[in-house]
Amino acid sequence: MKKLFLITLLINLHAGVWAQKYFTKTGHISFFSKTSVENIEAHNQQASCVLDFATGELQFQVLMKGFQFQKALMQEHFNENYVESATYPKAVFKGKMKNPATVNLNQDGVYTLEVSGELLLHGISKPLTTQATIEVKAGKVYAKAQFNTKPKDFNIKIPSAVRNNIAETVAITVDAVCMPYTR
Repeated sequence: MKKLFLITLLINLHAGVWAQKYFTKTGHISFFSKTSVENIEAHNQQASCVLDFATGELQFQVLMKGFQFQKALMQEHFNENYVESATYPKAVFKGKMKNPATVNLNQDGVYTLEVSGELLLHGISKPLTTQATIEVKAGKVYAKAQFNTKPKDFNIKIPSAVRNNIAETVAITVDAVCMPYTR
């Protein structure tokens, strides 16, 4: 009887730990550059994301070649000349949520949390802090965040011939629907 109780307790504890982890492989990351010459927008629907509400740790990862542009030539230049996708194939954000315990994963609701961490892009890591919105709805976690970044901060060189076409500051939007992680 004691063995059965102990096994049941361990299974429930193990399930409780995993119940606080959420993930997706279909997160959406986009960026937008606005200038007087033209607007440039790209979307990637294949971002991986893991959110751990027990520890507050989170990670997003996206393959650079997965960004889709309206114009094929922009996509080619983005991958070959700017972010050099063959050399730097992915961007990664690793960080922590501040006060993740304020999110009640068992009840629908909307929460705003501060997220801080490191963004690795084009081989360069930079600190990043932003506000994230976490919505718990029907057992899923909807994570959203926006922030701005500068290509020059990541040593992304813009040729002078197109420098006026690309904004100095680019808006990044992250939007992911995460499901509970189960083994």
